[in-house]
Amino acid sequence: MEKVILTGDRPTGKLHLGHYVGSLKRRVELQNEGDYDKMFVFIADAQALTDNADNPEKVRQNIIEVALDYLSCGIDPEKCTLFIQSMIPELTELTFYYMNLVTVSRLQRNPTVKAEIQMRDFENTLPVGFFCYPISQAADITAFKGTIVPAGEDQEPMLEQTREIVRRFNGIYGEVLVEPQILLPQNSVCMRLPGTDGKAKMSKSLGNCIYLSDSPEDLKKKVMGMFTDPGHLKVSDPGKVEGNTVFTYLDAFSRPEHFAAYAPDYANLEEMKDHYRRGGLGDVKVKKLLLAVLEETLAPIRARRKEFEKDIPAVFEILRKGTEKAHETAAQTLSEVRNAMKINYFDDAALIAEQARKYNG
Repeated sequence: MEKVILTGDRPTGKLHLGHYVGSLKRRVELQNEGDYDKMFVFIADAQALTDNADNPEKVRQNIIEVALDYLSCGIDPEKCTLFIQSMIPELTELTFYYMNLVTVSRLQRNPTVKAEIQMRDFENTLPVGFFCYPISQAADITAFKGTIVPAGEDQEPMLEQTREIVRRFNGIYGEVLVEPQILLPQNSVCMRLPGTDGKAKMSKSLGNCIYLSDSPEDLKKKVMGMFTDPGHLKVSDPGKVEGNTVFTYLDAFSRPEHFAAYAPDYANLEEMKDHYRRGGLGDVKVKKLLLAVLEETLAPIRARRKEFEKDIPAVFEILRKGTEKAHETAAQTLSEVRNAMKINYFDDAALIAEQARKYNG
């Protein structure tokens, strides 16, 4: 079986640190390690329209933002196929067929769907397309026979839904589709990075994001305004590390060499945490360390982005070529699906001959 990596993002805004540590950084590592047969990275514009149908321009304008973030982080179109979801019509057809294999009650039990509905206040105005997006996601994965999906832990229920669809389809029609497995971040903190306000999830809609393209000035403003321990009022006060967003980010991004460079009073993060717990370490000093660490991470990404921004038509050409290549793969899978379901009427010579004998003796 081929090892196929598949992953993507919704173009509802620029990508942020949650995307980076949750999946994007790992994608680039996997791409450069080369231990795979194929790799597909896509911009999920059709999925973005499920809760932005009244504002398609938002999705349209952010296609290029996500593409620029991908390229600036190191996604290489020579090593992986970069494409736009809505330009692959086979995905829509697969979604339609898969809908017959999933019950409404099963979708209602999906914890990720429940959380997203609550976050978007969709309790009484839920679009059907949004409700069914786990099925659409299954089409995205199976169309390319993805075996590995780098994602955050919140996507595990989606992957389980895909596996259920694969097993049900193969059980009815024969072995055609491939079950995917999720590849979670190696650092558990990175599985779901909180927002700068301490909320459980970094989200564009909540306005608590640090974007990969943020300027040094914006980055500083956001870091210095981050949520810490509300009970740590004076430098001398003992502080809590658990639930302290600044330390959570340091868990995700800092390495031992950062302390030698930016906080030489400490050998590592654990020493700094111990000092904070005892008291005598102010939030500003901790935030300054985090700012230095994040600036070191984002500066090269920011610089590469500026280079790609100089030739936007070339970026669209990368997307066009990748989409053409992705279309070939999805068309092949759809052909196999239609053959298995026996809805390939015009290509089924045996069916035509059988019907001819039926009516003509």
